[in-house]
Amino acid sequence: MLDVRGLRKVYEGSGRRVEAVRDLTFTVDAGELVCLVGPSGCGKTTLLKCMGGLLAPTGGEVLLEGQRVTGPPPGMAFVFQEYGRSLFPWMRVGENVELPLKQKKLSKAHRRELVRDALDSVGLEDAVGAYPWQLSGGMQQRVAIARALAYEPRVLLMDEPFAAVDAQTRADLEDLVRRLWRERGITILFVTHDIDEAVYLGERVLVLSASPTVVQEQLKVDLPEARDQLNTRVSPRFAELRTHVYEQIQAAKRGGPVTTSEAVKKSDVPPAH
Repeated sequence: MLDVRGLRKVYEGSGRRVEAVRDLTFTVDAGELVCLVGPSGCGKTTLLKCMGGLLAPTGGEVLLEGQRVTGPPPGMAFVFQEYGRSLFPWMRVGENVELPLKQKKLSKAHRRELVRDALDSVGLEDAVGAYPWQLSGGMQQRVAIARALAYEPRVLLMDEPFAAVDAQTRADLEDLVRRLWRERGITILFVTHDIDEAVYLGERVLVLSASPTVVQEQLKVDLPEARDQLNTRVSPRFAELRTHVYEQIQAAKRGGPVTTSEAVKKSDVPPAH
């Protein structure tokens, strides 16, 4: 579904040259939920913007279903971290969700049907007439997710979407993403700085190195598909996986060698590309 090949991004300006992403190569299969973690400032958002066609890479390429991404592709949707800036405060919830659909050649009735279905999927069917500023932060992010769902994307890119909400709301939203992923079969690439969140959500975790960024490790998460906040997070396997990812990120910060613990070796861990 997604193929990142030798992606490189260099920022230049005011006499400075910063290599943010050096050589990123990885794939995401159709219907997969992959989480991306790495040290702070390692270029996770830069990578996601290049993948979404919002930023032109300096080198390499991103392919969506075999087609090179040169701008925002029609089969992809983006959920940003700052929901307060991605929703229009003067538009009601239903209008915010419907807005991207207006570029599609759909009847008004069909657009409204997609809006209702998307809001129902995130538990906000009764908020269609409210303004974003009348909702809590968690509810606003649900609106942003509903807007992406209404667009009927094949791929959903999520850039630390729960970083600004409280812990309880975050747990609810994590379970929402897992449920929507199972029900709709969308391919999801989820960027997060939270190691526990990456292990809880993902079927696979990509660990990025410090900047300039490469893929340091690809870790298969062999937890059961049915997960819940109470039991999954206290399981021994969850602890082993999150400890391993933490060790990888600390090693990336040091720029030193990375070793794989025996506990994690028992899992089918694909090598880094």
